[in-house]
Amino acid sequence: MNNLNIATIAIIAANVLASLKGFNDAVFFDRYKFSIGAVRGGQKDRMLTSGFLHVDTSHLFMNMLTLYFFADVVINWFGPVKFVGIYFISLAAGSLLALFFHKNEPYYSAVGASGAVTGILYTAILLQPDMRLGIMFIPIPLPAYVLGIGYLLYSIYGMKKRLGNIGHTAHFGGAMGGYVATLFFRPELLVTDTLMVILLAIPIVILFVMEKLGKI
Repeated sequence: MNNLNIATIAIIAANVLASLKGFNDAVFFDRYKFSIGAVRGGQKDRMLTSGFLHVDTSHLFMNMLTLYFFADVVINWFGPVKFVGIYFISLAAGSLLALFFHKNEPYYSAVGASGAVTGILYTAILLQPDMRLGIMFIPIPLPAYVLGIGYLLYSIYGMKKRLGNIGHTAHFGGAMGGYVATLFFRPELLVTDTLMVILLAIPIVILFVMEKLGKI
């Protein structure tokens, strides 16, 4: 892990360059951020361009650091081309889910690579569910699948309660994109890791059941 592939470098560079431009150019930032009103008005490109903008350097750093830690897991399994494909599928899925849940909020806006990065993270977890991952306030590293499921359940809670200035919907949509793309590229996981495929699908099922029941 952590031997930067050219594909990872290219994605990080694109995020850094676009974000730096956005930090210093409000017109550029406003034109390419995710905005429900603008997307519904025809500017569909925002669903992808917003994923390369960030609010500030800490937002950018945390997303790129997470990508750095998990990109090689995905690349080692799929190669750089499919890795980039999963990144963009996850980015688009995050924007699509945000559009679905916030379609009646014309002033809703968001930026950041979090959806795409969460998709890469969820892909890595599905591929290597027994990885041990640490998290603040928990002294013992936990299996990756436990943290993955817990994170999506927290995202559902965040969506319901509108917690913080965080795009919980995009995070969840990105994870869905990574999950579906992984099974598309490696359908044998449905047979070889059936239990893990089912466990990691539980938060996704819960979200849409809650949406159907009007609970979110």
